[in-house]
Amino acid sequence: MVLKTIRSATDRWNQKNGEFAWIFEPYTGDEVIALDCEMTSLDPQKAELVSIAAVKIKGTQVLTSEKLDIKLQKPESLSGDSIKVHRIRGVDLLGGEVLGDALHELIQFIGNRPIMGYYIDYDMTVLNRFIRPRFGFSLPNKTIELSHCYLHKIQRANPELVPDLQFETIAEKLGVPMVGERHTALGDAVTTALMYVRLLKGPSPSY
Repeated sequence: MVLKTIRSATDRWNQKNGEFAWIFEPYTGDEVIALDCEMTSLDPQKAELVSIAAVKIKGTQVLTSEKLDIKLQKPESLSGDSIKVHRIRGVDLLGGEVLGDALHELIQFIGNRPIMGYYIDYDMTVLNRFIRPRFGFSLPNKTIELSHCYLHKIQRANPELVPDLQFETIAEKLGVPMVGERHTALGDAVTTALMYVRLLKGPSPSY
């Protein structure tokens, strides 16, 4: 955490006159970005990006009209094993965006808003592996982990309970339907956004 804080301060100083200086400013609004990425590997040091999706949450509303849904050019490491998970084949990525352009679009879309997701640290680690060499900084945004929000809500009502934190189980317990197919970036981003809003304004799920 200390190293992250120091690095973010250094990045902010280095970017003070740059295009993205504004994303280092404190955010004071009521919007959050739900983010999901599909990748070629579960190893964050090897994974390459296949698709990126993000949707805005304003207060307790999911703004599905304000979203980002990007398929990238086929990465070299796209394999049969990864295709079984996200079901995106090489042919599906024909005409996909260049990674640098996609990341620029993502940074502009997110801005300095908090980023929320399911196992969001994994997505952030992979994104920053590609963002830092291209733009000279890592995303400084506050992150919100959906599974932690769910766990805290459950344990406020049942302190001794250790709930199942699988994505599908959380959705079921919250009464949130899956949007699109599981392991598609946009479907998972919207489903995650709906679960987060349900946690903000709904009662604690029963166990």
